[in-house]
Amino acid sequence: MALVMYSYKGNKNSDKAFIAAEFTGVKIDMPSGFEMGVTNKTPEFLKMNPLGKIPVLETPEGPIFESNAIARYVSRLNGDNSLNGSSLIESAHVDQWIDFSTMEIYGNIFNWFVPRMGFMPYSVPSEEAAISALKRGLEALNTHLTSNTYLVGHSVTLADIITVCNLNLGFSTVMTKSFTSAYPHVERYFWTLINQPNFKKVVGDVKQTESVPPIKKAGQPAKPKEQPKKKEAAPAAEAPKPVEEEEAPKPKAKNPLDLLPPSPMVLDEWKRLYSNTKSNFREVAIKGFWDMYDPEGYSLWFCDYKYNDENMVSFVTLNKVGGFLQRMDLARKYAFGKMLICGSEGPFKVKGLWLFRGPEIPKFVMDEVYDMELYEWTKVDISDEAQKERVSQMIEDAEPFEGEALLDAKCFK
Repeated sequence: MALVMYSYKGNKNSDKAFIAAEFTGVKIDMPSGFEMGVTNKTPEFLKMNPLGKIPVLETPEGPIFESNAIARYVSRLNGDNSLNGSSLIESAHVDQWIDFSTMEIYGNIFNWFVPRMGFMPYSVPSEEAAISALKRGLEALNTHLTSNTYLVGHSVTLADIITVCNLNLGFSTVMTKSFTSAYPHVERYFWTLINQPNFKKVVGDVKQTESVPPIKKAGQPAKPKEQPKKKEAAPAAEAPKPVEEEEAPKPKAKNPLDLLPPSPMVLDEWKRLYSNTKSNFREVAIKGFWDMYDPEGYSLWFCDYKYNDENMVSFVTLNKVGGFLQRMDLARKYAFGKMLICGSEGPFKVKGLWLFRGPEIPKFVMDEVYDMELYEWTKVDISDEAQKERVSQMIEDAEPFEGEALLDAKCFK
């Protein structure tokens, strides 16, 4: 009896076993008549999986359900491969990364994507929690991949197959380029493996989603298709209708910050002073800043990264901050920032100072730049001389800063 997979083409959980089969040379058939919602509700199918879920693999010894278990079975059918590691410790590490990928990557992608599609109730706090947890998982994966081509050893293992399939769900649905660019090693890993022949034969050409899908209400019915109307006899000698002119484009809505009362502080003038001051920085630029600063029209904010204990690798930390500054580009007209990476060795501390137009952090920044939630934000009280001095030190890249050397200082202007 051949192996038979009950699923549908393109199911990313089934892809795990099909990719493993490409590596092991195992043949798996898929019945063409499988219909989701029908076949999986039949008594015959429910005997194989009482929950009626897919995928299910029918084998000569009996059925197997749960995609990771199916992939493990297929990967072990041909003993002449290293998909499960070449030693006891490597085998344990393969299982480790499979569990990690399932819980920390797939689980959080699922909880971000599925409610948006209306298959589960949607709530903002639940989505925020899923995205935050996913970021931590991706950061851990990114750190591991800084010095590793594969998750375990020096060739593809089942851990890579399952992780790439889990990532594929995210890359193709909710994880846009602006989201994944903070994890360059994960990007390199994913695109390298997904385009290997044994992967590509199963998944085909993969494209990254350009946007996060809009929210659908749970149980929202699909709109019925309109029935084509019967043609009516055209009235005789109907006069030609005048060609309608295209509607004039609507003026672009103004940013709320442009509607604030004028400020005596001109942000571009401060940025020029900062850039052009090459000597006597404290006497020229810092003094000029406080002379210009308008507490009615602008606000100052300290930010501290919440997960500094993860910043063990210097260039990974620098890339993380660089990605944050890239995503802040939408606020360039309304903001100035300094980001300091402190410490001579890991864990490095990331601290920042931001000047924003208006009395609060702009809402569009909080909504659009997902990194914002990774930092603790504290409004500067300029009546406190200690806080005011801290602002000055951060602007001028004072070193040591708060007792620590500066690994780097980045400016957003």
